[in-house]
Amino acid sequence: MNSMDRKLDDAARAAWLSYIAGKKQDEIAQIMGISRQSAQRLLSQAHAAGLIKVRIDHPIARCMGLAQDLQATFGLEACEVVPSLTTPSESGVAVAVATGDMIESWLMRDTPMVIGLGTGRTLRGAIEHLPHIDCAQHRIVSLTGNIAPDGSTAHYNVLFTITDKVSASTFPMPMPVISASTDERETLLGQKTVQTARDLAARTDVRFVGVGPMTDPSPLLMDGFISAEDQSRLVEKGAVGEVIGWVFDENGTLIVDRINDRVSSAVMEPSPPRPTIASAHGPDKLAAIRGALRGRLVNGLITDEETAIALTQSP
Repeated sequence: MNSMDRKLDDAARAAWLSYIAGKKQDEIAQIMGISRQSAQRLLSQAHAAGLIKVRIDHPIARCMGLAQDLQATFGLEACEVVPSLTTPSESGVAVAVATGDMIESWLMRDTPMVIGLGTGRTLRGAIEHLPHIDCAQHRIVSLTGNIAPDGSTAHYNVLFTITDKVSASTFPMPMPVISASTDERETLLGQKTVQTARDLAARTDVRFVGVGPMTDPSPLLMDGFISAEDQSRLVEKGAVGEVIGWVFDENGTLIVDRINDRVSSAVMEPSPPRPTIASAHGPDKLAAIRGALRGRLVNGLITDEETAIALTQSP
């Protein structure tokens, strides 16, 4: 890389921190390890070079390289890596913005699509980032139950959030992520409204999902879908993570356990025939993300630099 490319990379990084992450010049200087005056000059250079439009359209070389490494290592169809910020929560905002942009790109397609959505904090942030989009040609379906154990709407439900953003028809799955028993699961799955959503979920053209860890306490435990005893038993069996409720081990193999027998979500199959893109980051999710990638439960990933580096160092 020549000196001009490096200057443009630095200018693009400074512009991203300013316009996407909302950082002030003093904060940009601290993050990049430069003076405030240098940060100001980089922002001026970004303007002069035409890098700043509605989005920043200059790729950051390190992130692009990490994305290529992850694609090669895990055989991914799609991968995007965003710069890591000061804290995991701030990096989460960046991952959510990138995820929202990718979802938007699918919603803007003219060809009618069935788009499947999982659940989770990052995906919800991605949907909140979306502008209002006229896309009545598409159908959007939940890949997992939208009901909490107490009968209320699941806290990090995504489908009901997107209904305020798009004109596409949306199809919830009106049942818990994990049913109270296998009998309850079979009864609920027999309902016509649930079967309609599951039939659509089986025909999705693209899926966006989160990845949950099985660390203590896991999201499934905090949301009340499993007990502390369930979590301990699953971890003893080698569980490291879950995607739309399906619990798997370090190799991405679904755990043989009564919890997975009660999952109501769309079927998770290795090497999915459609783009299945995980949006996830952070040290607490490393084992879960790595397992999902190893088992090819997903074939796409949106994450941040630090997570990408850790994944490439220990595939």
